[in-house]
Amino acid sequence: METSTNLATGRRSTLMQFIPVMLCFFAMGFVDLVGSATNFVKEDLNLSAAQAGFIPSLVFFWFLIFSVPTGMLMNRIGRKKTVMFSLLLTLVSLIIPIFGNGYYIMLIAFSLLGIGNAVMQTSLNPLVSGLINPARLASTLTFGQFVKALASLLAPYLMAWGAAQVLPTFGLGWRVLFPIFAVVCLLSIAMLGATPIREEKADKVTGFMECVKLLGIPFVLLCFIGIMCHVGIDVGTNTFAPQILAERFGLTVEEAVIGTQIYFYFRTGGCLLGSWALAKLPAKAFFGFSVCCMLLGMVGLFFGTTQFIILASIACIGFGNSNVFSVVFAQALLRQPDEKNEVSGLMIMGLFGGTIFPLCMGFAQDAVGVSGAVAVMTVGVLYLLFYTFGIKSENKA
Repeated sequence: METSTNLATGRRSTLMQFIPVMLCFFAMGFVDLVGSATNFVKEDLNLSAAQAGFIPSLVFFWFLIFSVPTGMLMNRIGRKKTVMFSLLLTLVSLIIPIFGNGYYIMLIAFSLLGIGNAVMQTSLNPLVSGLINPARLASTLTFGQFVKALASLLAPYLMAWGAAQVLPTFGLGWRVLFPIFAVVCLLSIAMLGATPIREEKADKVTGFMECVKLLGIPFVLLCFIGIMCHVGIDVGTNTFAPQILAERFGLTVEEAVIGTQIYFYFRTGGCLLGSWALAKLPAKAFFGFSVCCMLLGMVGLFFGTTQFIILASIACIGFGNSNVFSVVFAQALLRQPDEKNEVSGLMIMGLFGGTIFPLCMGFAQDAVGVSGAVAVMTVGVLYLLFYTFGIKSENKA
């Protein structure tokens, strides 16, 4: 009887920790508002394409700069306090646009949003790893990515509602999104701050160079490149899928955006399915299946002759890529349990691949058309297929 009571108490305690952490994943999704917001800022301020394009590039830049230092910061103040700090940065970034929408104001706001997100992604994932069974880490992180995607899906609709001014928005228009998300962020800070979390001891690695030297461990390097490929395929598909539809079928920009929508919906659905599948199936088998879906999608993009085949191919890529980040990240943390904070920083730094891949795809497109861009993404998929053989499946508990 006493054992049953202790188990019930333990489950309630885990649930009370799980809910605030998942709300933090929702706040992590706020960064995806930058893509849609850039279009509104460009229109409001009559910016050039170069000026507008500089805004979203800030996000990936801060991942490169702040990810590894965040890993060291966690060793000093702990993971929970680091997540709290990232939420405070995010809150400030959401408050600033309420008071104005000048170009430099928006640059400062989005810079803080990018810095806060880099710190949050680096610290939140290892915080989760200390709360759950290691065998369920990949499935839990995937569910977190699903919750994050909900915020990403919600942002464009909130902006469109504000822009339409169906209801009073206090003169904010599309910027009504910012106070709404700020309230959610404040709630996340309050809930996480009130939740007691017992953390693992600080990692033994403390110096910047010691952290970077972890890339000398073959599997850590494989994971780092895997994260770069995942993000490169993600950003590349979002960017070039509409261009493929426009080039091959003569669709307008407004019509071709369905490619991005299909990708995003299937990626979100894949996260939800993956959170269940990774708790039941070996990570290696499910990851291999996901990569095969992406490879099938790339073949469809190369040789598809109808709009249906192209859209189905984009759906395959979205579904397959939905669980790559969680599995690679979990594998990296589980292989280096004594350096989780530093490994987390390195993996998040790999998100800089979102800048490198589109650049290479752009050059390839200029040379041979959109098929060249698809070829660059296919290289990333083939690398992930190679990576599959290095995955160690954990026993499900």
